[in-house]
Amino acid sequence: MELLSKSEITEIMKRWQTQNPNPASELEYKNAFTLLVAVVLSAQATDKSVNIATRPLFEVVDNPQAMLELGEEGLIPYIKSIGLYKNKAKHVIGLSRKLIEDFDGEVPGDRDALMTLPGVGRKTANVVLNVVFHQPTMPVDTHLLRVAPKMGLAEGSTPEQVEASLLERIPAEFLQHAHHWILLHGRYVCTARNPKCQDCIVSDLCKCYNQNRG
Repeated sequence: MELLSKSEITEIMKRWQTQNPNPASELEYKNAFTLLVAVVLSAQATDKSVNIATRPLFEVVDNPQAMLELGEEGLIPYIKSIGLYKNKAKHVIGLSRKLIEDFDGEVPGDRDALMTLPGVGRKTANVVLNVVFHQPTMPVDTHLLRVAPKMGLAEGSTPEQVEASLLERIPAEFLQHAHHWILLHGRYVCTARNPKCQDCIVSDLCKCYNQNRG
């Protein structure tokens, strides 16, 4: 797929910014720890299903020590409705223990440190850094991996390649919110099945749309 020019990318970002100036995570959380837990739980699950599970959980537990005291057996009933809940329970209790042992119970604002925690990969670390610490990171989930190359925003076929391409090509002024705009575009407009091109505010710039139309 042909890549968009810097000026075309800037125009797309400006339109998304006008439509949604301050996009936010659709995961519900109370602090850095609960966001971290929610993101770990969201692997191969929808944000909606995670929110349903975590609403009652976060009323009871909102810090690593309380999570450790709850334990795997106490946590599982809350998250049993989410896929891979047994592994995720292990990860959440493991990361809670490591936060207490290595980071004084605080979620670190550093990618390498975050990635030492059980269940935390690069994408999860990037989400936490972006949402909580307001760093201009680019968490590449399934939506970004599919939509960014399709539109011509980035090149690559792996999360790491697409992340590097987006960070290089998107102007710095838009980087703080760019991943949310692309994610929401993929989730609600440029869907995998039956994309809503007729409702898309950037279709005139989309490489895929114009190629198919031509």
